[in-house]
Amino acid sequence: MNSQATSSKAKLTLGPVLYNWPAEQRRDFYFQIAEEAPVDVVYIGEVTCSKRAPFLTPFIPEICERLERAGKEVVISTLSLVMSKRERKELHEIVQDSPWTLEANDLSAIGLLEGREHIVGPFVNVYNEDTLDYFYRNGAQRIVLPCELSGKAIERLLLSNNSKEIEIQAFGRVPLALSARCYHARSHGLSKDGCLYVCEQDPDGMNVETLDGEPFLAVNGTQTMSYTVNNLLDEVNYLNKLGVTHFRLWPQQVDMVRVAETYRARLDGKVTNEEGQDVLSNLVDFAPFANGFYHDVEGNKLVE
Repeated sequence: MNSQATSSKAKLTLGPVLYNWPAEQRRDFYFQIAEEAPVDVVYIGEVTCSKRAPFLTPFIPEICERLERAGKEVVISTLSLVMSKRERKELHEIVQDSPWTLEANDLSAIGLLEGREHIVGPFVNVYNEDTLDYFYRNGAQRIVLPCELSGKAIERLLLSNNSKEIEIQAFGRVPLALSARCYHARSHGLSKDGCLYVCEQDPDGMNVETLDGEPFLAVNGTQTMSYTVNNLLDEVNYLNKLGVTHFRLWPQQVDMVRVAETYRARLDGKVTNEEGQDVLSNLVDFAPFANGFYHDVEGNKLVE
């Protein structure tokens, strides 16, 4: 243990569940997070596929009430790819009716939220200082940066952001791309409209292999994700000193309470990186860790 433990002002956030977990399982997961996890902000909502949304929607008020009672800040995340009239209608309704802060995950949501306080999600590309400044002037209170930014690029953005809130993706498989088509359904010989919700069979995403049989990506419905699990435990304290205010943990089918405790302890200086990595390695057994994007090498690499 580190005897020089200090309390960090950095906040931990829990991103929305990206996968097709059963609605009751999601509800119970959030109840556990409310009571046990040392996270400050919890994002809720369907961002991957609008066909999944009706299953979770009835539980959202109860989940939010439980989280708020436990002292968590609640944010409702919007869909990351809005295409149909139904999806546009649902987005308008969320923007008009939600009593909670919204995370905008595509430009149509950002347009609807102009002048209102909101959060810009990681599915919106923010790569330079002018874009960062534009979104803040549009009403953003916090911006979640894309996963593929290097540490040097993050530093440049932090130097220009005037001490506003910045969130970094620190743990979990990271979303890389979105498609109008559903590869998950196609891999089972099904169409997107008649998918039978087969993505539910892969609660951490479905691994995709090269022709040589090497896993290199994961698929989650219409979403392409990293095969590796992003792990910035060793980098969070340095980023916090530079000005990163929030660190996002993406939910996976592991003990997320223990993951959150480990990141909190690392930020507060209560464990060394080696101690924290030992804990995470024992929790995550479905894919290796990576931090390549941050270190400006291939994203699936782990730089010690």
